[in-house]
Amino acid sequence: MGSPGMSRALSVLWTVTPSIYPQPWRSCSRCGEPRPFRCSGKFRLNANGKRLDAWLVYKCMACDGTWNHAVIERRAARDFEPAVLAALEANDANLVRRFAFDLAALGKSVHRIEEFAEVTVPKTLLGEAPVHVPSLEIALDVPVPISLRLDRLLAAELGLSRNRIAAMAQAGRISASGALNRRCRDGGRVRLDFADEADAEVIWRAAICEAAASGRRDCPG
Repeated sequence: MGSPGMSRALSVLWTVTPSIYPQPWRSCSRCGEPRPFRCSGKFRLNANGKRLDAWLVYKCMACDGTWNHAVIERRAARDFEPAVLAALEANDANLVRRFAFDLAALGKSVHRIEEFAEVTVPKTLLGEAPVHVPSLEIALDVPVPISLRLDRLLAAELGLSRNRIAAMAQAGRISASGALNRRCRDGGRVRLDFADEADAEVIWRAAICEAAASGRRDCPG
């Protein structure tokens, strides 16, 4: 029986977070034509008696004109937890992100939403790295919806071409809980078996190391 940690799968958690808010397109009252609007990161609140309304403020990319996207309408003030009200008043970044990426709600007010594939991918090694790494298991934490396809994510983060990803999948060396040509999903899992790959160490090190803008990779631990 081999020593513990000598030859087992390497497990890592990838937290995949969009770098750019979705941009709704709508008719701008100033420009007089459809324009993309960017999220300002700020809420507008209005207390009307015992009722509360809240909007997430967007700005036209061309003229900076504002559009208020309703996120809370005519809610009884007593129904709000103090922490939620404080987050609205403080323009809490997590609460802004929650509403800005609610595409279903946003889509009720606009005809088009432009999404972006740019993401940040912090990586957390789950347990110690084994001495010999024959396979890799990637767990995906995707806190908000993203448009990035799984094969594109793997190619970018592992430093492989999409053709190589497709070839490994066809050979049974990559398996996933969802289709590779679909959007990344929260809770998704990917397994790579690369014991026979000449660049196995390069692949698994890329899987646990974060790529910096400089091209350097920072590894946990």
